[in-house]
This record gives sequence, structure tokens and C-alpha cells, in this order.
Amino acid sequence: SLPSTSPFTFRKLAGCTLFITGASRGIGKAIALKAAKDGANIVIAAKTAEPHPTLPGTIYTAAAEIEAAGGKALPCVVNVREEQQIINAVEKAVKTFGGIDILVNNASAISLTGTLETEMKKVNLMMDVNVRGTYLTSKTCLPHLRKGRNPHILNLSPPMNMNPMWFKNHCAYTISKYGMSMCVLGMAEEFRGEVAVNALWPKTAIHTAALDMLGGSGIEKQCRKTDILADAAYCILTKPKSFTGNFVIDEVLLREEGVKDFDVYAIAPEKNNPFLVGASQAFKEEKKLSGSQREGPGGAKVNAGSAPAKPPSPVAETFRVIQGAMSEEYVRATQGVFQFELSGDDGGTWYIDLKTKGGSAGFGKPPVTADVVMSMSSADFVKMFTGKLKPIVAFMSGKLSVRSDMVLAMSLEKMLPQFIFEL
Repeated sequence: SLPSTSPFTFRKLAGCTLFITGASRGIGKAIALKAAKDGANIVIAAKTAEPHPTLPGTIYTAAAEIEAAGGKALPCVVNVREEQQIINAVEKAVKTFGGIDILVNNASAISLTGTLETEMKKVNLMMDVNVRGTYLTSKTCLPHLRKGRNPHILNLSPPMNMNPMWFKNHCAYTISKYGMSMCVLGMAEEFRGEVAVNALWPKTAIHTAALDMLGGSGIEKQCRKTDILADAAYCILTKPKSFTGNFVIDEVLLREEGVKDFDVYAIAPEKNNPFLVGASQAFKEEKKLSGSQREGPGGAKVNAGSAPAKPPSPVAETFRVIQGAMSEEYVRATQGVFQFELSGDDGGTWYIDLKTKGGSAGFGKPPVTADVVMSMSSADFVKMFTGKLKPIVAFMSGKLSVRSDMVLAMSLEKMLPQFIFEL
């Protein structure tokens, strides 16, 4: 939570009514709980009425948490693809609490897949939930928001950057999220002076149950808690309605508001991350090595003679350690060949063969045709294999491009903890 010395802790949402889509878990629930501590009324507009087999929480468990935190809760079964469900929930909210002061468009669908790999039912889902759902919920709430106390709409969507890198790996998803951002552009101007309309987006990946499903075990170590978005949202929603048309990044705003300690938002601060310890030790040990020969990137022997040998580059050292960590167990479990096209220092083509007996890794093209081709900078590659950059985070941020078998690419991610441990 925000530090007690924060310049905006005196602002209150007591008595305000917030209509939050997707508030049964994750970011939506975190924003709800933050407002509940002020005594706000929360309309939990989400789909999950019965326990989900893999995702925690329902609208009713969220309601219990909100009321325990000091707020009042109104759980409503709402699929934002269904117009009548939205209309019914808005009418019930107005009847229960007397109006709506704030709308948070948090509900979102995600599929981080390329054009050829994205089924149309997933495209339809993302467009329906992210774009149409945001537009429809805003349209339905706006007549009541215009009568509200310091009314706000807040969309969980990114600043619109037209650099192709944000589109090339997951075109449909980016289009759908930018659709939410375009709602901010249009509605902020249309309702200027009446209702504030802003967007909020995280600087880093945020740990949620949905991200766990995308990234697998261990992804949380590269993420921040939902608390950072809840605190940033609280700051936006307590500003006057003249604060409108902004695309806010959580950390940037909180720094402007006086927050200095961001370790409190980290799942696993770097100094306490065990995945990073081994990598650091390996590089320290490498500096101590001496002898007449070293192995270069392509497996060639480099004669050191009497002069000190130049330490191998971080990329070459990473592949050396990966090669040393190879086992038949990894090969049997993975059955894939990965080719890396690296740019920058020590760039070029490298590979990891986890299909051929015994496995291998090194410089150049793999001994057999690659199943997956990954493109990224050499610096980010080293970060990825030393636990400082999660592949799903690299992929979502445009630092990693994946061609061919996406499912197999994800299987390599599951193997990374073993390699990181060896590093």
C-alpha cells in the first residue's frame, strides 16, 4: 500500500460507487480492495459465479474480501460481451447505491499469438471483450457518471505506440488493446469537463493468475504485485475530473506523487532472487580460470599462450553452461531444437538441440532443422537464461520474436529454471 507519508493518502473515495469489470480477481480486485479501504461501494461486474477449475476467486469471494476491507460490495454476474447483463448490472448498481461515480474497464482477453496461429474465435473474443466490451460498458455507465461525484472512467490499456514491434508478434491482441486506448482518446474529448477518461498501464509485468497460466511456474519472480496498479489507479481516481485524456504508466505517476521505494511492489527483489545467484557465481569463477586453451563460441580452441586469455563473452559463456547442463532427461522431456538469431555483441546464429541423443548447444546452425526460431538481442538472451528476464515478459514487451512452434517455445520456458540453476 501507499506509504503513510505519501502526499495523496488524505484523499478519500468514501461513499463513491465504483463499477469494476473483471473484479473477481487480479488487478480489478486489487483496485476494488484499495477503494474499499476508504469505504467505497464496489460493483463487482465479472463472469465467475462458480469456482473456476484453475483460476482463484468468484464474485462472491471478492465481495467478502471487499466488505472485510471496509467497503460495500454488490456482486453481479457480467460477461461484458452480453449487453443485457451490463444494462442489468448498471441498473442494479444505481438502485442499490444511488448512482455510479467511477467506471474501471479492467476485463480483458489475451492471446499472445501470431496472425496465422490465432484462431478467429480468439480474435472475436479479444475484440468483443477488449474493444466492444469497454465501449459498451462506458456507453451504459456514462449517463450516470455525468451525474456522479468527480466522475472517472479508467481503462487498463496501453499508450498507443505505432512502432511495428508492438504488433508483429501478437497483432490481434495489440489491435484490441489499442481499441481500448482509442476509447480514451475519443471519450476524453467528447466528455471533457463532465467525466475524466484516462488509461493506466504497468511499466513491468504484473503477477496475476492469468499470467501464471501464460507463463508457467516461476514467472512471478519477474513481476510486480497488483498493488502498484491499485495505488496508481487510486491516485488517478482521486484527481479532479480536469485530469483527463492521459495515458499513465504506474511507476512514472507514483514517482511524481512522491513514492520512492518500489521494492515493496516486487514479488522477488533481485537481491533475494535465488535464480540470479548461480549466474553471478559462474561468471566470477570463469575469471579465475587459467591454462593454455579455452573454447571459443564455435567450439574452436583458443591458444592463450603466456598472455591472459580473453574471457568468453556472456553469450558464449551462457551456451557453455547450457551445454554442461544437458542431460537425457531434458532431451526426452523437450524433444525440440531451438535456433536463436541474436543481434548486438556476439550476435549471430546459435542453437540448443534438445532432440538429438545427448543434446547439444553452441554457435552456428543446429545439426538438424530447428523447430523454433527465436530472435532477440544478445543482451536480452543472457538476461533470459540467467533469470533476469522471463521469456513471456520478453515476448509481451516485443524483445523476443518467436517463429514456428509456439507450444514448443513455451516448453523451453519450463526448462529454464533447471538451466538457470546450473548457471
